Amino acid sequence: MAFLVVMTPFAWGQSPSMSGTLGAVGSDTMAGLMLRWGETLTARYPDVKLQFQASGSASAPTALVAGTTRLGPMSRPMNMEERGNFIERYGYPPLELKVARDALIVVVHRHNPLRALTRQQVDAIFSTTRACGADAPIRRWDQLPATHDWPFGSIALHGRNLASGTHGLFQQRALCGGLFRNDISEHPGSSAVVAAVGESANAMGYAGFNHLTPAVHALSLYNEDGIAIPPDEAAIQSGDYPLSRYLYLYVNLPPGESLPPAEQALLTLIMSDEGQQIARASGFVPLTPSVLNAQQRW
Repeated sequence: MAFLVVMTPFAWGQSPSMSGTLGAVGSDTMAGLMLRWGETLTARYPDVKLQFQASGSASAPTALVAGTTRLGPMSRPMNMEERGNFIERYGYPPLELKVARDALIVVVHRHNPLRALTRQQVDAIFSTTRACGADAPIRRWDQLPATHDWPFGSIALHGRNLASGTHGLFQQRALCGGLFRNDISEHPGSSAVVAAVGESANAMGYAGFNHLTPAVHALSLYNEDGIAIPPDEAAIQSGDYPLSRYLYLYVNLPPGESLPPAEQALLTLIMSDEGQQIARASGFVPLTPSVLNAQQRW
């Protein structure tokens, strides 16, 4: 169901004085971004505070259904079960807002000569099922042409835990819905994945784009036309990079009702030029004007 968001009549920063504490529960990928938005909101309205619990994207629908939060940031879209649980509880669907662009990236050690992988190769490396169509599993570096002479044996894998939206989306998109290998070292955050890969020359992992550091490099991924697409801002914003994604904010807003002023001010900030530049400064990619215009009017 599509929503046209009719929100506050005032522009960002031009509302009357307000106060209140906003609570949000959800994606750890978005923790830094939510906190920066919250800091900017508080700088403009000193009596408004944002408290964010970064428990993973899977925690957002649960908290929304329980009524412990009105705001649920997620690094993946709600699935049908989560949406159904919300509708069963409240009688209407949650408001879904796209708030920034991001991507899932596959990273290797900075000295690794590997530069690109096909979807089938990614699946053959990380899964046991090879649902994307690979003929055989890939477990060693010498099975890849670019690293045939790389002086390491088995590929040591790192990834996210089950509570993470990054985990679920990588499984859906990169593994074609298949099953992960059970020997992948799981981490509670993308920064820990990147750090682990940066410390080990035989490692590979998947993480969020905004956690890229000089200790690793991100691999390009071949699209269906056989073109290697790097995860840069232009390719992520356009969706040309195969593992591009939106970041979402789910809101409990009954149809026909308005949000309280503090929540309105936060959403107004997020959708403003200033809010989107905060997203860029946090390592994400701003939304295009067409996406912003499609989901709101002021």
